[in-house]
Amino acid sequence: MTVEWSTDQLERGRLLFAGPASFVMGVAKIEQLPEVRGTEIAFAGRSNAGKSSLINTLTGHKELARASNTPGRTRELNYFDIAGKLTLVDMPGYGYAKAPKAEVKKWQGLLKTYLRGRPGLTRVFVLVDARHGVTATDLEIFTLLDESAVTFQIVLTKADKILARDEAALLERTRALAKKRPAAFPEVHLTSSVTGRGYPELRAEIAGLVSAHN
Repeated sequence: MTVEWSTDQLERGRLLFAGPASFVMGVAKIEQLPEVRGTEIAFAGRSNAGKSSLINTLTGHKELARASNTPGRTRELNYFDIAGKLTLVDMPGYGYAKAPKAEVKKWQGLLKTYLRGRPGLTRVFVLVDARHGVTATDLEIFTLLDESAVTFQIVLTKADKILARDEAALLERTRALAKKRPAAFPEVHLTSSVTGRGYPELRAEIAGLVSAHN
């Protein structure tokens, strides 16, 4: 089943992200977390899944979240304010084995503590590279989110890098996995930061969360 977005919903999404967007702070320790302001959502995903590119494309600010070809660059919880109504949190990438083990353990500890103890976190969008689909490492974060009772939704990224004929099967597999997870929202977004595909719908989704929260 695919969600049909109305013109009004798409416009609310566009307007939300057409406003000012700014970097607020990076959080390296859980005690540094700011108070929840407005609606807070987070983006999780394997290293190099495209979190920075997604945030930049969502907001239309190319340098808001600094993208890098080096996996594992995001080492903190990076906070962004969207028009004073929405807080985006870019989480450290998981599943990158080439970083020093002590650093990886620290990042993962921060991620897990945040997910388990952040009141006011409305939804986590888990980014999955469309070329690889859901991996064993992604399933681990799904389990953590289930155990933490944090609602999450899968966003397939890099849709421009797969064949059109493979899309339907990929979406079917991903939705089937989501239906098995207690905390997962069933609809899956297919996006490309290169072409902009899927972003109007993702903005509408997030704008709906903001409206429901206020």
